[in-house]
This record gives sequence, structure tokens and C-alpha cells, in this order.
Amino acid sequence: MPKPPIPDKVGELLAAPNPAVMTSMRSDGQPVSVATWYIYENGKILVNMDEGRKRLDYLRVDPRVSLTALKDGDWYTHVSVQGRVVDIVEDPELADIDRLSRHYSGKDYPTRDRRRISAWIEIDSWHGWGTAAA
Repeated sequence: MPKPPIPDKVGELLAAPNPAVMTSMRSDGQPVSVATWYIYENGKILVNMDEGRKRLDYLRVDPRVSLTALKDGDWYTHVSVQGRVVDIVEDPELADIDRLSRHYSGKDYPTRDRRRISAWIEIDSWHGWGTAAA
């Protein structure tokens, strides 16, 4: 699989608000995939979770992740990145979840009474398909 840096055409796909699935690992080694919002920025990927999500526990134990973004309207074109969470930080002002929500919906995130946690993913390798092929 190719290593970063991500080529421009792949970066353009990642920069769009595409449907995505992120996989993390439970402590017993079982992979767990969930749909997620993400933002690709400066070669890294930002995700954000409610403080009560099990995925957050998994990432704290094993930071390895995979994220697949599917081109909206053309799932055949997609890019999968493999990497690891390099930073987990609180989002006390909900700035990150609002950025993600605006990226996908055009509006601030509606739920304001739950703590949010952000995670930054550093990309180790990637694989593209369709027009995102290497």
C-alpha cells in the first residue's frame, strides 16, 4: 500500500464530506466498524465521539484504525487509510464536533449537553479504488 503523502486527487476525495466507516480494535482483537464523520486536514484525519462511546475506550487501548471514505454517489470510488490515533483531546466548547457537523450538514451539532472527545489519526498507508486508485 502507498505511504503518505497523499496524492492531490486522493486528498480531494478525502476532503469532501463523504460517507465513511472507521474500524478500531476491541481488547480481544475483534475489529469493530462504525459509520463516522471525519475531516481530512493537513494530512491527518479528525474524528469526534461522545464521551460514552465504546470506540473511545478501544482507541485508548489500541490506537490502530482504518477509515474508508466512499465518494458520495459513487461508492465504487473510495479510499481506505490505515493509521493510528496520535492525539485524543477533549472538545469542551464543541468546536470540533461543530466543524464536523457543518462539514456534513451545514449546521452546528444539535446535541449540546454531552461531553465530546476528538481524536486525530495519523495516516501510515492508504489504498484507493476507482478514480482514487494509486
